[in-house]
Amino acid sequence: MQDDEAVALSEERVTPREQDTLITALLIQERAADVGFDWPDASGPILKVKEELVELERETGGGRREAIADEIGDLLFAVVNLARKLEIDPRAALERANDKFQRRFKAVERLAAERGLQMGQASLEDLDRLWDEVKGQSL
Repeated sequence: MQDDEAVALSEERVTPREQDTLITALLIQERAADVGFDWPDASGPILKVKEELVELERETGGGRREAIADEIGDLLFAVVNLARKLEIDPRAALERANDKFQRRFKAVERLAAERGLQMGQASLEDLDRLWDEVKGQSL
């Protein structure tokens, strides 16, 4: 794929920019559920998430970028469906995950500075140890 084609693919949008794509996925799934196209409980979406993850792993083993992007999209869509079945707002859950990651990452940066490690030059193993330490503090 040429660089121009990759840019065109990445800029192609079905959902208007001002509309939240997580909520759009949720609305699509609710519409399907309204006519009976839905699993009876969360076990179906859990299996679907696992299936999509396997497909993504297969594509990352040498697949085309477009196929990988499709599988990531399918995985995200399946996760939104799982959240819906568990009655969890996927946007709120992602916001909480973003906030948690930011808190933990800032704590990793503080610990690294306290211990004389330079972010960007520290090994991934060192940063992972700091991450595990911070995570153990329930930040």
